[in-house]
Amino acid sequence: MLGSFAVLRKESLLGDAISHAALPGIALAFIITGAKDSGILLLGALVSGLVGTYWIRGITSKTHLKSDTALGLILSIFFGFGMLLLTFIQKLPNSNQAGLDKYLFGQAATLVESDVRLMVIVTGVSLVVMFLFWKEFKILLFDADYAKTLGFNTKFIDLLITFLIVLAIVLGLQTVGVILMSAILLAPAAAARQWTNSLSTMVLLAGLFGVLSGVFGTAISASQDNLSTGPVIVLVASVFVLFSMIFSPGRGLLFREIRIQRNRKDVKLMKTLQFMYDIAKEHENISHPHTIRILNNFQGYSRNSLNKLVEEGWIEIDGNDWAMTQKGFKKAADMYNQQLSND
Repeated sequence: MLGSFAVLRKESLLGDAISHAALPGIALAFIITGAKDSGILLLGALVSGLVGTYWIRGITSKTHLKSDTALGLILSIFFGFGMLLLTFIQKLPNSNQAGLDKYLFGQAATLVESDVRLMVIVTGVSLVVMFLFWKEFKILLFDADYAKTLGFNTKFIDLLITFLIVLAIVLGLQTVGVILMSAILLAPAAAARQWTNSLSTMVLLAGLFGVLSGVFGTAISASQDNLSTGPVIVLVASVFVLFSMIFSPGRGLLFREIRIQRNRKDVKLMKTLQFMYDIAKEHENISHPHTIRILNNFQGYSRNSLNKLVEEGWIEIDGNDWAMTQKGFKKAADMYNQQLSND
């Protein structure tokens, strides 16, 4: 659900950068404490992710570098530093990094009851905060300047949204890992965006798609041997995105192609009627045999176009001959006059 705000704020790459920036925090938390407690490691990931986010904002606000450059820099630097720390941990005589691999690639099967309990608590708190500040988030999302005029502390609201997104990313690291976390954050929201223009509906749909991705991905992974749960969840979420991109009524590729073809047929129909009008307007009687003969000698119309025009009552067909009706002539004249007024 929080991924919806990242998508609408055009900060999709922020999720990727934060998830990679969390890796050195996990490694440092282990080096400092020497414990593989999930709570401590996730706290380290949260701090590291927030530091990475702060650096990204600082680079974009205090330099001439664009946000994509800042995101790429922080992602590469933090991830490289994290891999260096993991290599260092692996070579320590009294420890190994086996327990930390799950944060790199995700190992949902290793989650224990305490991990799930922590996820439930943090998720619940995050959703409560999101709903409490719903109005502020919505105003800031669509019109930050208007939010300032209303007296809202836009910096605090912006930081709160970012903090919740970072928290959501850190929370999912054990499930899908650093590499794929941005996908599970963004894919359900991207799928939901195809179906609606309403923020509340999008957020609810994103939550639903996320739940279904987790349920089906886990079920598929459990039904087969040697299938990692995290990647399967991401693949299921990707299927939702692909389905939404093709079949959503408003933005789907299929319905857009149908609308394009329909518009082309309508344009062709109007052009056919206008061509008839250009010929018929030169004669006082549009039903005069001479006019009909001129119209029938014109070869620019398909039989399908003529049948459509008959259905509209704009022309009449008698055997192989056809002629414009008064209704069709008036329709074409109105189109012609409207075009002149637009010009």
